[in-house]
Amino acid sequence: MNLNIDIPKGKFVVAVSGGVDSVVLLDILMSSQLPTPNSQLIVAHFDHGIRQDSAKDAKLVKDLAKKYKLNYESEEANLGEGTGEAEARDKRYEFLYKIKQKYSADALMTAHHQDDLIETSMINILRGTGRRGLSSLKTTKTAIRPLLDIPKKTLIEYAVTNKLEWNEDSTNEDIKILRNYLRLKVVAIMTEGQRDEWLKILHSARQINDRLDYEIQNILHRGLHKNQPVLSRSWFIMLPYDVSKEVLLTILYNIGLKDIDKKTIERLTVQIKTLPSGKVLQATGVDIVLTKRSARFKNR
Repeated sequence: MNLNIDIPKGKFVVAVSGGVDSVVLLDILMSSQLPTPNSQLIVAHFDHGIRQDSAKDAKLVKDLAKKYKLNYESEEANLGEGTGEAEARDKRYEFLYKIKQKYSADALMTAHHQDDLIETSMINILRGTGRRGLSSLKTTKTAIRPLLDIPKKTLIEYAVTNKLEWNEDSTNEDIKILRNYLRLKVVAIMTEGQRDEWLKILHSARQINDRLDYEIQNILHRGLHKNQPVLSRSWFIMLPYDVSKEVLLTILYNIGLKDIDKKTIERLTVQIKTLPSGKVLQATGVDIVLTKRSARFKNR
């Protein structure tokens, strides 16, 4: 069984957890016509330190890197049980981008697949992330996700057919974790028709979001000082409320913040418009210093 995916040329850090998805991705990459694969791929494994049995994942991935004669990088974080998904993801990507910089790689490559796409969109709707939550999981210049069109069941079929070895995450059956609940109780019982309709909605949302983001970036140039994260308050105050929320969210995205919920955006929008000079607004990862004329955004 073969899976045809688009694989760009270049040097990539491949995130391999030891689960079936990333093991399949690595096998596809090594089975492809990727030029000089030994110098093009770096296997990176991040041990969150959440599960007691996570050491076996590191061993499996290290053995795979050795088998394929690829450079191997790993890190153990010891985050501990009860760590939230967002924190675990942030720590993982912090490690992956560090390895990308070390090897001067072109991008990361992850094994996110079609089921991840559906689950993530559902989680984001529940979290109130707005329109961007429907198209947040995608390929970008720095993170390539070549399996997004492939269902999980197809990856498992590939792994079984090609006799690949992988480890099952022992926490994947815990339905107290929202993603697991959606995977096991919602996505698993969707009909093919329901699944197709959901994917059509996500495709349409991505196209609409791309157009809206382009327009908002153009609008934003008028309100920033020399294209820096310093916002003119008088200009911002004159914007319609819904537009100002989109502008604010775009600024936060531009400075690297992704997990900003709807209530936080609404709170900050009103405060920037109404609070007096000298106030410092706070949200996860950012301070916003208000002066009479501006709102200055500083990463924390």
